[in-house]
Amino acid sequence: MTRPPSSSRLLVEERRRLIVEQVEREGRATVEELAARFEISPVTIRADLEALARNAAIVRSHGGALPAPAHAIDTPLSIKETRRHAQKRRIGQAAAKLVEDGETIILDSGSTTIEIARALRQRKWSELTVITNGLHIALELGAIPAIRVMMLGGLLRASSQSLVGSGAEQMLAQLSADRLFLGVDGIDPEVGVTTPDPQEATLNALMIRVSREVIGVFDSSKFGQRSLSVIAPLSGLHRIFSDTGAQAEHVRALEEAGVQVKLV
Repeated sequence: MTRPPSSSRLLVEERRRLIVEQVEREGRATVEELAARFEISPVTIRADLEALARNAAIVRSHGGALPAPAHAIDTPLSIKETRRHAQKRRIGQAAAKLVEDGETIILDSGSTTIEIARALRQRKWSELTVITNGLHIALELGAIPAIRVMMLGGLLRASSQSLVGSGAEQMLAQLSADRLFLGVDGIDPEVGVTTPDPQEATLNALMIRVSREVIGVFDSSKFGQRSLSVIAPLSGLHRIFSDTGAQAEHVRALEEAGVQVKLV
């Protein structure tokens, strides 16, 4: 394992992100292992683990931590971003290559779509229009002169840093887009793509209706999972970008439904 920079040079949030990554990668981690890795006291590590457990990023166990169930609750965006970050970055970079100059795209709020936004920042644009309900995405792209950001108004969901509700729906209904990049919390062959919040699901469904092409972007942990609210059946998607951890049976079910699957 590569040793991280000295703890004095690591921000608390960065250290906690690395802790979550280690726990998920190895299936567990002890206080002693983490203290040695980050060269800090067990007391500080225990405080980190307690904070992560309160936010459902890990499950506290005797002497250490275990991975949290990925879909047990509507997890805050700040925690979602720590999970499978490397996979999400690869997915975001690959999906962003579809975007062409002059297009209008929709970026749903999420921890994978923000990686698309970060990839778009690195390219030169003559003109690009991005419609989003994600505050974090608007902030990521708002300072780029050639990118016009259209922020959907509505009720703020603090956990996802997204805007939902009738205001967002009324504005979106007057627009159209070339592509939608949709992040979801679950995808199941029987019910389709799902998310925990009913208002988010309603807005996502409208995003699908106003877009010429719909691209799902999510890591392989979302396959076979179901959340409370159904966004659309599998037939509502044209393509999916995920990571190579996806099981063959899940990929086969998508391809049989007519969805193109790209694993990166």
